Amino acid sequence: MFVYEKKLQYPVKIKNPNPKYAQIIISQYGGPDGELGASLRYLSQRFAMPFDEVKGLLTDIGTEELGHLEMIGAIVYQLTRNLTEDEIKKAGFDAYFVDHTTGVYPSSAAGVPFTAAYIQSKGDIITDLAEDLAAEQKARTTYDNILRLVDDPDVREPIKFLRAREIVHFQRFGEGLRLATDKLNEKNFYAFNPSFDKHCNK
Repeated sequence: MFVYEKKLQYPVKIKNPNPKYAQIIISQYGGPDGELGASLRYLSQRFAMPFDEVKGLLTDIGTEELGHLEMIGAIVYQLTRNLTEDEIKKAGFDAYFVDHTTGVYPSSAAGVPFTAAYIQSKGDIITDLAEDLAAEQKARTTYDNILRLVDDPDVREPIKFLRAREIVHFQRFGEGLRLATDKLNEKNFYAFNPSFDKHCNK
C-alpha cells in the first residue's frame, strides 16, 4: 500500500509560462525514458524479484518515480497556464493544444504517445537490474538535454533535482545488482526456479 503525502518532493513554482519548454519537458512525463515508464517498470519487476532487499529497492524507487511524475506534471502545467491564442501559435504549441488543450498528456517531446513498449519486465534478476541501470542513465541524459535548452531558474532547479535523483537511483541499482549477484549461484542465474536453467549449462 502506498501513502500519499500532499506535497511535491521538490517545490515547483514557475513564474513565467513557456510552452516551448513544456513541449520538451513533457518527454519526462510520458516519453521513452520518462518517469511514467520508470515507475511502471520497477513496480512491475518487483513481483518476480526473489530477494526481499532488491524487491524493496524496486518498490521504493518505483514509488519515488511516481512522485517525479507528479513533479513533471506540475512543471508542464505551470509552463502552459493562462496562455493566449497568440502565445500558443507563436510557440508552436498549437498541435498539442488542438488535441489536449493544456491538459497534461503522457507523450514524448516528439509527440509520440506513451506506450508500454518503452518498458521491460523480463522476470530475470540480472536482466531486469541491468535494464534499470541503463534506464536511469537514459533518464539522466534526457535531463541533461533539457538543461542544455532551458535557462529559466524556476524550471532548471526542479529539473536539476530530478537529474540528481536519477544518479542516486543508478547507484542504488548498482548496489542491488551486486547484492543479487552475490546471492546467485554462479552457474544458475534462475535461482528462484532452477528448472528454467536445465539447458543453459550443458
